[in-house]
Formats: sequence, structure tokens, C-alpha cells
Amino acid sequence: MLDLKLIRENPDLVQEKLNHRGDGYDIGAIAALDQQRRELEAARSHLQARSNEIGKLVGQRIKERADPNGVEVQALRDEGTQLKAKLTELEPAEKELDAQIKALLLTLPNLPSDSTPVGKDETENVEVRRWGDEYKSAIAPLPHYEIAEKLGILSSDRATKIAQTRFVVLMGAGAALERALIQFMLDRQIAAGYLEVLPPLLVNTRSLTATGQLPKFAEESFKCAEDDLWLTPTAEVPVTNLYRDEIIPADLLPIHHCSYTPCFRREAGSYGRDTRGLIRLHQFNKVELVKLVAPETSKQEHELLVLNAEAILQALKLPYRTIELCTGDLGFGAAKCYDLEVWLPSAGTYREISSCSNFMDFQARRGNIRFKAAGQKGTQFVHTLNGSGLAVGRTMAAVLENYQQADGTVQIPEVLRSYLGRDIL
Repeated sequence: MLDLKLIRENPDLVQEKLNHRGDGYDIGAIAALDQQRRELEAARSHLQARSNEIGKLVGQRIKERADPNGVEVQALRDEGTQLKAKLTELEPAEKELDAQIKALLLTLPNLPSDSTPVGKDETENVEVRRWGDEYKSAIAPLPHYEIAEKLGILSSDRATKIAQTRFVVLMGAGAALERALIQFMLDRQIAAGYLEVLPPLLVNTRSLTATGQLPKFAEESFKCAEDDLWLTPTAEVPVTNLYRDEIIPADLLPIHHCSYTPCFRREAGSYGRDTRGLIRLHQFNKVELVKLVAPETSKQEHELLVLNAEAILQALKLPYRTIELCTGDLGFGAAKCYDLEVWLPSAGTYREISSCSNFMDFQARRGNIRFKAAGQKGTQFVHTLNGSGLAVGRTMAAVLENYQQADGTVQIPEVLRSYLGRDIL
């Protein structure tokens, strides 16, 4: 959530940065409501001050031996009664304005950081670096779903029978490979200093609102009809919300967590795209990296988080590139974001496998997550960061395609062989 004080004091700057996102966001309504609220607050403060003054005057007059039931004292009491009635009317009006302002603030995305490239859409993203050699073979590379189906380790038809489209069933070595990838990713991130968290898979509305999925992306999430619970779209939600409405001692920062969870998304608006295989599913597994840090360290922590995610791809020897997103392609809550895109030979292109974002204080304001340094009177909002380390299904797809052999088998990356107890699928 954006800082209302920043909107009030620097409206032109805020509007300019929002315009760089290209979505037609306007702070005019918020500014107008804030002006009304401030005028109402000033009027209430004036009335409250006069009410307090009258209370003192009544006591003072009686102390000066005025008749408690006399005209002067009664007039003061009558005025006090009228003021209290007006205050009773103003307080709910002020609360209503506060609620309207907050509702509008929740619809505004984060402001791009000063270092985020300005651009209109994904065509103006900036490639930062590449790693690894793209798969080359004398044979035409098969897509991962064809490889997996021929090996008998994946079935979309059976998944559709028991659920619907955009689900898969992994069997035998396919299920084992998925588990191996999850365990390998967790082991590597724990070794890199992340503390593992296994959170609930159902989260409440406050949790989704704090991390920015609600209200904007309600149609993307699955909701339980009879409860205030939603299937988590990413471990970012429950892990970040571990600290909602808390003041964290400064000496506990930075906090680094990693978490494996199944994730659930409707993929609204994506029908017809990636309908086969592991790229775009309603249910998928992911290892997430989440950081809560002091503001002065968030830039460095962001770069390190990206390297932690890249390390998984390098260990698996999967070619990838790192892309810095421009303002027009930023996610709703991100101030700065890097995407990692892995090479998929069958498509002859790179596809996103991790998105590593610095939200700065955007989520912390929504979730009221603060820290207090020793010796300081006030508190500050932490900065939150997260990124996939990695999306497991897409990693499996990349392994199947980049390690496919001419005879239809698939080599197992060296770092996974001890987990699987085999070299070949």
C-alpha cells in the first residue's frame, strides 16, 4: 500500500510513477477524499477543543461560587451538550472517509523504483545476463509433455477425469523426479541460509490483502465457499503473513525463509495458452524464497535473492537468462523485479521460471509489519522480498527437454542422481 503522506506531499511524483505503469491509475479521488477527511478532522479537533474548554469553564465558574443551576453555568452546559452531539455526528463520517481512502489505496499498485527501466510492456524489458549453452541436437527436440507421456510418467487425461483440464498426474519416476527437485531446491536454499517453513495451504482474506493478491486478483484465486479461506496462490502469502501486525526486533533482521508448497491459481484469461504439459497449471509445486529486511539493505538483499534462485539453474546446468522488468511489465506489488527464464528447446525460446521481486515497504504497510531498532523511539516498516527458487513443474519441463536423448530416454542431471538413485529416465 502506498504511503498516504507521500501522495499528499508529492502528488505529481506519485502520479508520474503510476503513469509509467501504463494502467491509467489516478490518485485524484484519493487526494480529494483526503482533503475532506483533513477538513473534517480539523473541524472535529476545533469542536473537541471547545468542548474541553467548556468543561473547564463550568468547573471554574462553580469554583468561583457561581450558581451551579444558574443561567451562566447552564448556558455553558447547553453549549457543551450541543458540541458533543456534533462530535457524535462527525466521528462516523470521519471513519467512513478513512475506510473509503483505504479501499482506494488498496487498488493502487506499488511505485516503480528509481532504477527500474521505464517501458510500456514486456518488449521493453532489459536482458541482464545469460548463462549456459542452449540445447542443440541433430534430432528435433520434443516438447516435455510428449517426452513424459512416452515414458509413462505423466498423464493429463487421467487428471482431467478426476479434476478438470490444467491438472496433471505424475506417476512412477515422474513423481519421484518432482520430489527430488523439491528436496534438492530446499537443501540448497537451507544451505544458503534460509530457514524452512511449512505453512498452511489455506489462507484468509487478510493474508491475501496484505501481500497484494486482494482485491485486484480475486478472480485468480480459488476460494472456499463456506469459509473465509482461499487456496494459497504462492507460499509468499502465508510466509510473509507470519509477521503480520508484529513489531520485529531489529536484531532479528534480516529474516530469510524458504518454503515448499503446492500452489493454486485459476489462470484466468490464459485459456488457449500452454494447455498441455507443466507450464501453466491450476495446481503446481513451488519452492519460494521470502525475505524481511531493513530498508537500507533491501537492494543488496534483492540481488542476493536472485543469485540464490539462479544457483539452482546453474547446479542443474539448465541454460537461462535474467531479465529486468520494465515499469509497464511489473507485477502489482513489485517496485523492482528480475525474471529468470529457462531455455525450452522444443519452443526455441526462454520461458519464465522464477520472478524475484523487491516490494520495499508496500506489503509491510498493508500487513503492518514493522521493526524497531534498539535505542529508537519509533518503528519502521520492513522491506519484503520474494522469488521462486524455483517453480518445480517448469523446472521438470526444462530438465526433460534439455536432457532428452535421441533414443527417447532422459538423462538425470548429476546433482539429482543421488536423490533418485538412477541416471536415466
